Amino acid sequence: MTDWSLSRRFPFEGDEVAYDIMGEGEPLVLVHGTPFSSYVWRSIARELARSFRVHLFDLLGYGQSTMHEGQDVSLGVQNRVLAALLDHWGLDRPKVLAHDFGGATSLRAHLLNGCDYEKLLLIDPVAVRPWGSPFVQHTRRHEEAFTGLPPYLHEALLTAYLRSAVHRDLSDGALEPYRAPWRGPVGQPAFYRQIVQMELRYTDEVEPRYGEIRCPVALLWGEEDAWIPLERGEALQAMIPGATLQRIPGSGHLMQEDAPEAIVAAALRFFA
Repeated sequence: MTDWSLSRRFPFEGDEVAYDIMGEGEPLVLVHGTPFSSYVWRSIARELARSFRVHLFDLLGYGQSTMHEGQDVSLGVQNRVLAALLDHWGLDRPKVLAHDFGGATSLRAHLLNGCDYEKLLLIDPVAVRPWGSPFVQHTRRHEEAFTGLPPYLHEALLTAYLRSAVHRDLSDGALEPYRAPWRGPVGQPAFYRQIVQMELRYTDEVEPRYGEIRCPVALLWGEEDAWIPLERGEALQAMIPGATLQRIPGSGHLMQEDAPEAIVAAALRFFA
């Protein structure tokens, strides 16, 4: 297990968003993806906090933030969560580092909610259709069957799904903090809830507008990403004027585990 714990709570439309702030310096906001939590940033945040004031949080319905039946945890709400947090923190043009769904969330907050960033560094973001694995598509058609799986079958499925995000081998101990939030009578249905709400229309809303992005953008992409192939990164780079793309050898989709040092180095260089 892990002692990773967020100490602060932000009320959002009757729910609570868990967050924390560490370090001193110019503001840097970290936005995680799915099915993860702010835990993915644990070592990266502590390292970057030597140079920046790091703000990080758990998306609504993830990690230590509120999870409950009937909850909207789609990309349609996460950009509003981010916009509300930036307002709460009093951040005007922060630096932003975002991964996976966090990338879509940051892009939507920028293009739909008027959130401005000084610079935006995206890691394997959900941004260009098509996205959503065969597992995601199957789960969306059969949510009730998955929600009601016996815990041992859910555990096996969850473990296999998480392992597919990483190129290197992760021990059961290393995987445990990623599995823990998705267990039990609250966590198991929450896991399938966020999958069922993955809809292409949320990226379709902003994909035609990537040419309107108002800040410098850099992309990091794992060459071994089995969830969102490198070709999507190349397509996204072409849509954003002036964007750069750095390929990371030996990294799958969860670069925070495969190559955390590449993220820290790129962030220090890009945000300097």
